[in-house]
Amino acid sequence: MPYNSGMNIKEGETASKYSIVSNIVLMLIKGIIGYLSGNIALIADALHSFADVFSSAAVFIGLRLSQRKPDELFPYGYYRIETLASLLVSVMIIITGLEIGWDSLIYLMHPPPVVSMAAISLVVSLIAIVVSYAVAVYKERVGEKIGSKALINDGKHSYIDAVSSTLVFTGIIGEYMGLHGFQGFAGLIIAVIIVYVGSTLTKYNLLVLLDACIDKDSLELLRKTVLSVKGVEGVHAIRIRRSGPYLFGELHIEIERSLSADKIEDIISKINSEVKRVLPSIDHLIIQPETLKKDEIVVAVPLEDNQGIDSKISLHFGRAAYFIIARTRKGDIIDYEILENPARSLKKKRKE
Repeated sequence: MPYNSGMNIKEGETASKYSIVSNIVLMLIKGIIGYLSGNIALIADALHSFADVFSSAAVFIGLRLSQRKPDELFPYGYYRIETLASLLVSVMIIITGLEIGWDSLIYLMHPPPVVSMAAISLVVSLIAIVVSYAVAVYKERVGEKIGSKALINDGKHSYIDAVSSTLVFTGIIGEYMGLHGFQGFAGLIIAVIIVYVGSTLTKYNLLVLLDACIDKDSLELLRKTVLSVKGVEGVHAIRIRRSGPYLFGELHIEIERSLSADKIEDIISKINSEVKRVLPSIDHLIIQPETLKKDEIVVAVPLEDNQGIDSKISLHFGRAAYFIIARTRKGDIIDYEILENPARSLKKKRKE
């Protein structure tokens, strides 16, 4: 279990609880005043708050379940439940945008009559704007702190609620100023923006669920951090994937051939410590050590004569007149030296 999965996640759960309570209160106030005043926009806004209760509840459940310990069925943990909750919130944002767009079209085609209780309706809308915005800032801040994409998305959803309540507020004022249709046009523009934001968030969550490598900055930071550890000569095959608020990584490090097993374990331990310090969201990091491949190879080839690089190769190693000692790199000869075969002269003496 990650070191930051205790109190920080509890803070996220607390933020979701506050969001649920505030949305229930706003839903009741907007629904009651909207019904008594006949303000259809305020009633629709109450329905938005009703939907927000479920999205915040989904985030709360996702955060709670994601902290279950790994077991035989889920050896990598339950972290992706949080991503599923984030995906649900993203879809809710799209639905909210479509609903605002539809309500705006209805408003343009059938302008509502002047409603009663305009003053109290304005006050309720203003309260909803302030509360939704404050809750949005709070959830997004906590979400950034604990690395919860679901809570961050829920914060964006609350921003959209503040925008929705702002449309209601301006619509009521516009009716009394003779600006019929203003709320409808503004609503359509905002609906397009909301659907775009929801679609972007949905795409992100789907990519996370499909193990796509979308966190390029963390990937590069991981590479630089590993290379900074003394004893690491190179790193390759780096892979990371997100699982809820955490990252899972694996990589191969290149080390000297002469290092002992204890020294290799020490390097791996230092890598883990440094990576945890720089990337606290890393939950698991698999490190595969590999010895450095030799860039240069020295070969000895038997020769029949001494004609430099054009010498003829001998088929008999022991009876060769000369040997070429060549230093090669990636198949290319860097330098060489031709030596006479000392064993051949010894054979001649024995024959004599």
